[in-house]
Amino acid sequence: MVGMNRAQITRLRGARNVRSAGRALGLWVLCMALGAARSAGQDVSPAQAATPHGDATISGRVVDPTGVGVAGATIKLTGTDPAGSQQVLTDNDGRFLFANAQPGPVNLTITADGFATQNFAGNLPPSQALQVPQITLALATVNTEVKVVPPQVIAEEQLKEEEKQKALGFIPNYYVTYIPDAVALNPRQKFQLAWKSTVHPVTFGITAVVAGIQQARNDFSGYGQGADGYAKRYGAAYADDAIATMIGSAILPSLFKQDPRYFYKGIGSKRSRLMYAIANSVICKGDNGHWQANYSGLLGAVAAAGISNAYYPPKDRGADLVFQNALVGIGATAAANVLQEFLIRKLTPNLPAHDPANGASGGGGKVHSLVGHAFSSFASRAKEGD
Repeated sequence: MVGMNRAQITRLRGARNVRSAGRALGLWVLCMALGAARSAGQDVSPAQAATPHGDATISGRVVDPTGVGVAGATIKLTGTDPAGSQQVLTDNDGRFLFANAQPGPVNLTITADGFATQNFAGNLPPSQALQVPQITLALATVNTEVKVVPPQVIAEEQLKEEEKQKALGFIPNYYVTYIPDAVALNPRQKFQLAWKSTVHPVTFGITAVVAGIQQARNDFSGYGQGADGYAKRYGAAYADDAIATMIGSAILPSLFKQDPRYFYKGIGSKRSRLMYAIANSVICKGDNGHWQANYSGLLGAVAAAGISNAYYPPKDRGADLVFQNALVGIGATAAANVLQEFLIRKLTPNLPAHDPANGASGGGGKVHSLVGHAFSSFASRAKEGD
């Protein structure tokens, strides 16, 4: 330090120390600021630091088709920089405001529950306010799919349920429906039900019992006794049942458009249910859902009795016997209906899910379940031995 006195040297050293201390202090402040930013979960990046804030505003109002403001609608603002998008909610009057928006092209996306999404595109000049024209939201489109199932398909499903009905677990109870508004059967389904009832093993068993009782009482003595007499009685009893079922439950119901089934009532007083069951021996529900005289059952009973003249012994034939057996058949049907209404349901475990006790009752038809067949067969043959 040649040429400098001691005082000058001292001042120079002091200045250097001050500058060094200033640099150290500045470095320490910068480190503290960066640490605070990291601890607050902020990423300080050159890109963000360089992002300028606009001084323009965007405002507007969102309404429904009636002109009432839509509160709580979501407005999303997207500009030239997707990273700088903003989002606000409309107030109670449907109004919204974006402050400090970036100038340039802007796009608004408006969404609200129950309304279709709307979009608005515009241009925001620097340092100006953009008033968006009133935005009217349209109601969201609701697509409703209506599946139309043909009545024949529904009837087929209900018929499958009926074919699972078995009293005591083994006696088919086909001709009773526990569905109050069961769909009418078409002719094919009526013949299908009649055929299954006719060829079911239980039908052959019931016929065997009926023929045995007739043999023991010596009914239709013209058939004689022994194996030959029993075979004739068995054939006649089975023919009676098969003919009555086919004519009264398939052929005539198809021609007259009537339902051959008994519609279980299950509600009301015991007296009303009793009268309902008895009445259903002479009236039935048509395929059109209206009550009408049971032409199918009545004419079927007379026709079956008339055909029986062809194979019963000569002294057991005649018009009197035909109508007598027809009347006995009607009475037996009424009795079988009463059993269906008050007893058979309790003995039938495999019932459909529908419970008529919780709905209105439907119409009625002639009972031709195998349970009804059994009672009818015994009743119609309960005559004095000759």
